[in-house]
Amino acid sequence: MARAVVAAGAGTLYVVSTPIGNLGDFSGRAVETLRVVQAVLAEDTRHSRTLLDRFGITTALVAHHEHNEAKSTPGIVARLLAGESFALISDAGTPLLSDPGARLVHAAIEAGVAVCPVPGASALLAALVGSGIEAQRFTFYGFLPRKGKERAALLGEIARSAHTSVIYEAPARVADTLNDLAAAGAGERQAAVARELTKQFEEFRRGTVAALAGSYAEEAPRGEVVLVVAGAPEAVLDEEAARARARALLAQGLSARDVVRVLMEEEQVPRNLAYRLAHE
Repeated sequence: MARAVVAAGAGTLYVVSTPIGNLGDFSGRAVETLRVVQAVLAEDTRHSRTLLDRFGITTALVAHHEHNEAKSTPGIVARLLAGESFALISDAGTPLLSDPGARLVHAAIEAGVAVCPVPGASALLAALVGSGIEAQRFTFYGFLPRKGKERAALLGEIARSAHTSVIYEAPARVADTLNDLAAAGAGERQAAVARELTKQFEEFRRGTVAALAGSYAEEAPRGEVVLVVAGAPEAVLDEEAARARARALLAQGLSARDVVRVLMEEEQVPRNLAYRLAHE
């Protein structure tokens, strides 16, 4: 088994979660970590200075965001290797989840720098556990593309998914995304729209995708929004219908091999059953 090799004398890169609204969610460990590192790497230093001042943290803030990450990462890694330690934070919640920082974390690991997560608030997890929707298996999609083939492909993937999907969305686009999901075939799936999580006006609105789309048709939700969409129900295989399809395909002159392929790809028939039907 491969083992992590840590560079001798290197500092530590802490990945620190910050509150998404309620300041009570800022852990004592997170506060202490931000106090002892050489600098805090922040998306917006003005925004983060307000948070640090609230907790009496005087550590220097360094801007580290999507626009300068590529340029600033080598210098930060060099300082980490020289023994300094840094804390990476985002404007709110857990870094790297639809926030910058992945490039720095990967570079630090490649250089042999220890990366230490300091867990805390996450809109993704808060929405998921409060939605009332199955949370054992889920896929996080972050923000979907606004248009184009990639958006259509992801909407189709979500509509076909057998497990829960979690999406971040801008308030003004919630109705459009719900309508697009309904058009992709997920209209009758259970869903939840979670907004302003941990804040004064926190709200969960639950219902089918189509019903929720209608509820936001006239007025968009306010604040930060997370969409949670239940997985598709397990399809019940109609063996007689599959048998009839196999016979029809054979009558058209398809080989048994091609019939197996069609049954598997188009009818989602298990391989063993498709083989048996094709050779009956």
